[in-house]
Amino acid sequence: MNGLLLALRRVNGVLARLSNYLGMTIVAIMVTALTASAITRYISGTGYDWLIELPPALVPWLVFPLLGPLLRSGDHIKVDLLPTFLPARKTLYLNLFCYTLTFIGALIFLVAGNEAVALFQRLGQLMELEIEIPIWWMYLAFPVGFGMLALFALELILETLRALFAGTRAETAGEPS
Repeated sequence: MNGLLLALRRVNGVLARLSNYLGMTIVAIMVTALTASAITRYISGTGYDWLIELPPALVPWLVFPLLGPLLRSGDHIKVDLLPTFLPARKTLYLNLFCYTLTFIGALIFLVAGNEAVALFQRLGQLMELEIEIPIWWMYLAFPVGFGMLALFALELILETLRALFAGTRAETAGEPS
């Protein structure tokens, strides 16, 4: 289990850095597009629609690939009520339940996202922007993001299991025979 966990940590570390860079790049593109649109409209009195429509089209690529890194770092939205009342060992069991549920949900959404991307590829529809972008490119963010989320959730499941087994071994070693 330790070998798998180590490999998963390395892969997820690279994915987390790439996701963060992707997120920073997308935010920079969004701000630049909106600024360029405002400047163009101010100078010429008219602007390009695609500059205004590009930021909302990029939102899925900003949100979904960051799901996994946010889960891993604990920076996602969560309710911390129960862990404050539970002892450490029971908190580990709660975390294991949550990570397993997240893993299963990510796999379900990964499959559904793949089906949606395949459908939009077959349909060949384009986004209604001045620049012709296939719709499936936007929907590709769903399976990519949920596939990454599954990897991050699996890493957290393995880490939690390791912590639980380490605690079990420590408790067993401390008992008199």
